[in-house]
Amino acid sequence: MPKDREEINLVGFSLKTFLITILAILFFGIYLGVLINGENSLTVLNKLVKNKESLIKEKKALKIENQKLQKEFFQLKQLEPKE
Repeated sequence: MPKDREEINLVGFSLKTFLITILAILFFGIYLGVLINGENSLTVLNKLVKNKESLIKEKKALKIENQKLQKEFFQLKQLEPKE
């Protein structure tokens, strides 16, 4: 069955299949780039996790400082003369 026009073959694939495959790979690469470096990316997630850890440490330090200040406050309150 002869064809009127001859198909162009690249690496054993038709030109249409080859172009669709290249476009799919290109879009997948762009998607991965956005996933890694975009607004809702893994790098932003890592920064938020580190920020959360530092805030938890700061919270613990502030609690300890608050306990010391409360202790000092109550000690000073006991030294005041009662009215």
